[in-house]
Amino acid sequence: MNQTTTLNVDVGHASLAGPRPRNEDYCAAVTPDGAELDNKGMIAAVADGVGGHANGREAAEYCVRSLLADYYATPDTWSVPQALDKVIGALNRWLFSHSRRARETAGMATTLSAIVLRGRRYVIAHVGDSRIYRLRDGVLAQLTVDHVWEHPELKNVLSRAVGLDEKLSVDYADGELAEGDAFLLASDGVWGMLGDAKLARLLAPANDGASADDLASRIAFAATEAGSEDNCTALVLRVIALPRDTLRDSIARVHALPLPPRLKPGQALDGLEVVDVLHDSRVTLLYKVRAVDSGQHFVLKTLRDTADAADAAALAHEEWLARRVASADFPQVVAWPSRAHLYYLMSWHEGATLAGHLAQGRRFTAVEAADLGMRTLKALAALHRLAIIHRDVKPDNLHLGADGRLRLLDLGVAAADGQDAAELFNEINNPGTPSYMAPELFAGEAGGKAASEVSDLYAVGVTLYQLLTRKYPYGEIEPFQHPKFGDPVPPTRYRPDIPEWLESVILKAVARDPAGRFETTEEFLLALERGAQRPLRVARRTPLLKRDPMLALKLLAAGSLVLNLLLLFLLLVR
Repeated sequence: MNQTTTLNVDVGHASLAGPRPRNEDYCAAVTPDGAELDNKGMIAAVADGVGGHANGREAAEYCVRSLLADYYATPDTWSVPQALDKVIGALNRWLFSHSRRARETAGMATTLSAIVLRGRRYVIAHVGDSRIYRLRDGVLAQLTVDHVWEHPELKNVLSRAVGLDEKLSVDYADGELAEGDAFLLASDGVWGMLGDAKLARLLAPANDGASADDLASRIAFAATEAGSEDNCTALVLRVIALPRDTLRDSIARVHALPLPPRLKPGQALDGLEVVDVLHDSRVTLLYKVRAVDSGQHFVLKTLRDTADAADAAALAHEEWLARRVASADFPQVVAWPSRAHLYYLMSWHEGATLAGHLAQGRRFTAVEAADLGMRTLKALAALHRLAIIHRDVKPDNLHLGADGRLRLLDLGVAAADGQDAAELFNEINNPGTPSYMAPELFAGEAGGKAASEVSDLYAVGVTLYQLLTRKYPYGEIEPFQHPKFGDPVPPTRYRPDIPEWLESVILKAVARDPAGRFETTEEFLLALERGAQRPLRVARRTPLLKRDPMLALKLLAAGSLVLNLLLLFLLLVR
C-alpha cells in the first residue's frame, strides 16, 4: 500500500447536453491543501436539475456550488455527515422558499449526490436518482438508492429532491477507502443508458494510462452515442494513495460497528471462537479466542453492552495507538478481515504478568528486578519516541512470556502528543493506578499536573520497589484518597539484601520532587546498566526546609523564641 502523509485522488469530469437544448446537470469537486484536506477531506457532487426551462440548471448549479463552499465553512469538530446535513438542509429550505415566490420558479428542484473522501474513509450524501458507484477489484457496486415512485406510471418521477418539499430526508452512507478505488457520480442520462456491465468496463483502469478526465469523457460520450435523450454527466474519482490511519478515521470506523453480544466459551463471532474470558471490568471485556480456520489464538478486546459513544471512541483511540507501536515489546494489533463488530484483536502470548508471578509467591532477586527494569524501560522508550505516555505502568501490565520476552500491556489510558483526542471524546484526567501515580498527578500536589515521561518513569520505580519488597514506597494509596507525601521508605527496610546501588536508583526514580528523578528512559536505563560500577549518590532523607518549608520556618521561629526567653531569663537571674 502506497501510504503518504495526505490523500491523493485523481479527479475528472464531463457533462454533455446531448440532444437537449440546455444542460441542466451540474458537477464539481474541491480538493483543498494541507490541514483542510486532513480535517475536512475532498468533496465532489453531481446534481440534475428538474422543473424545466432554466430553473433546473439554476437549482443544480446553486446546490453544488453552495455545498462545496459551505461544507468547508462548517466547524472541524463536526462529523462529515453532520456538516453535510446542516448544509443540505439549508439549501433545501432556500430552494423550497425560492420556488414559491413566482410562477416561473414553481417546481424548481434538483437531485444531489455528493461524496466526501477524508483520510481513509468516504461518506456519501444522496437525494434523487443520480447515482454513485464504486469499482473495487473489478467489481462495480451501486452505493445509492434511487428516490423515485414505485408505481409503473410514476417510475421516472422523483419522490425526493432538494427543494421539492419543506422537509428533506437525505440518505447517508460511509465506508473504508482502498487504494485503487474508482468512484463514479453519474446523472440518470448516463447510468440509464449504459447499464452496470458497460459502466464497469469503461471505469476500469485502462492500459493506455487514461486519467480520470479521460474516463469521465469516455463514459459521457458512450452514453450519448448509445442514444441517451437526456443530459449526460460523469464525475470520476480515482484513489491513487491513502494517508496513514488517523484517530478520526478509527473512531468513525468503530462507530459504524455494532457491539458484539456477551460471549461465553465455545461461542463464535466473525470466525473466532471464544476459549476463555480473561477480564471483565465495568466497561471492557477481554476474551482469549481461537481462529476457527487456522486454530491460532488471539486476545479480543471489546466493550460491555452498557458502553456509550465515549467508551467506543476510547477503544478506537487505544487501537489507533497500539497500531502505531511496531515493537516486539508490545502485543501487536491483528488485522481481521471478517470483523463486523466493535472490537479489536491482539496477538496472544503464553505466560503471566509480573503481578501474577508475585501472587504465586515468586521472590525476585535484585539481579532479576534490575533486568526486568531495564527491559521495561526499553519498551517504554519505544512509546516515548512516539510521544506516547503510557500512564499505567505496573506489574499487572507487564507480561513475562513463555518465550522469555517482557511485554508492556494495555494502552487503554495512554495519551499521545499532537492528537485531537480531546475534540473527539471526553477523556478522564490523569487516569492510572493511584499507588503508581507520581505525587504531582494528584490534585493538591502542585495543582495536579498532567502525566508525562517523568511520571511514567516514577511508575517504573514503584514497580521495581514492589517486585523486591511487595510494598509501596509511600504506602498503598486508595482511589479518591488525597495522600500526603513525605520521604519514601528505603526498600532495604523490607529487603536488607538489596544492594546499595540498586536502592539508590529506586529512590531516585520515586523521589517526591520531579526535579530529583530521572528525566528520560535513557538516563534511568544507564543507571541500571552501570550498577555498582558507577553507583548514584542519592540523599536518603529530604531536608526539612525543602520537604515542608512552613514547618521548618515555624520550628525556626519557635527555637528563636525559646533562645530569646532563655537569654532574658539569664539576664534577670544576674
